[in-house]
Amino acid sequence: MKTSVNLRSFALIALLGAALATPVWAQPGPGMDGGPGMQNSASGPGAGMGRGMRFNQYNTPGWKLMTPEEQAAHREKMLSAKTYDECKALQAEHRTLMEARAKEKGTALPIPRQNGCDRMKARGLVK
Repeated sequence: MKTSVNLRSFALIALLGAALATPVWAQPGPGMDGGPGMQNSASGPGAGMGRGMRFNQYNTPGWKLMTPEEQAAHREKMLSAKTYDECKALQAEHRTLMEARAKEKGTALPIPRQNGCDRMKARGLVK
């Protein structure tokens, strides 16, 4: 009888522990609000969800080839674009610069999965 009580107590404690831990498992971890590592490291305008657009290694060709200062400058340039054509010009200029850096390092520059200017236009950030 005592073994049965101990087993029930253990089962109840295990069940309570699992029930209490479940909400913790459901919490989003780093990067889960926009894909892996989607947070920007800078603060201020354009960082995070400030203007609804994020720039990082997953959507900006050559991101890892830039210094943190260059990354912040690129982010600000892109967010300051007022028109789609201006955005495309900045994007082409950035691509040319990053292709040259990648070539110097003997690597290939990946093609982005989405066009950032198209995304900015869809979100109303450029006209």
